[in-house]
Amino acid sequence: MNPRSVCVCIPTYQERESLPRTLAGVLRAVPDAHVLVIDDNSPDGTGELADRLAADDPRVHVLHRPGKEGLGPAYIAGFRWALAEGFDVVAQMDADGSHRPEDLPRLLAGLAGADAVLGSRWVPGGAVADWPRSRELLSRSANQYVRAALRLPVGDATGGFRAFRRHTLERLDLDAVQSQGYCFQIDMARQVWARGLRLVEVPILFVNREFGESKMSARIVREALVRVTAWSLSSRRPAPVVRSTSTSGERLVHRAAA
Repeated sequence: MNPRSVCVCIPTYQERESLPRTLAGVLRAVPDAHVLVIDDNSPDGTGELADRLAADDPRVHVLHRPGKEGLGPAYIAGFRWALAEGFDVVAQMDADGSHRPEDLPRLLAGLAGADAVLGSRWVPGGAVADWPRSRELLSRSANQYVRAALRLPVGDATGGFRAFRRHTLERLDLDAVQSQGYCFQIDMARQVWARGLRLVEVPILFVNREFGESKMSARIVREALVRVTAWSLSSRRPAPVVRSTSTSGERLVHRAAA
């Protein structure tokens, strides 16, 4: 894969402390990639800092949004920008240090045999570090419910460290993605799966944030629960699952042809 074709989308809200380290790590891990910072008018000046970093490096771009509308709308805006700019691969990751930039090359390599790659905490080889037990239980339980309710055969449907081929995003109905919080991740994964596209899960180490505060809230959990339940009631039984695992630990899942 030509790394010049890669755009890494990083949404920000109040991430002034962590953003410089994250950007430096991404550009060190994939030197020819471009990075799009999507800032929702952070009161702490994250957007202004991003502008200064972009002025010093042509690989860094900034998309300013008028206010905080949630994770989903920010990513959709970033995806549309990257597609309009002609990038062949669009990746996504958090700004807070939870997603390690050194794992990004493995995610991109996974696209050699897939249409989308999910960085997974809950497949063999994946792990979390410094997470409260309560957060781990919440994440594991949420993913178990997603698998059961949607028959979505992935270990980590809620993770936000991902990469998509251009044609994958073009085939999805981005206008139909209404999820605002972390349910956005489930929404995107189920759309990829529903269209018979190939998903690969790559094990990652997820590290608890060092700076700032978590955006997780009861409202976000409720949104996911309500939407996943509604999707489960409206969806038809999917085609049989085909699975294969590579020697590097990647797991490919896709729907068998009807």
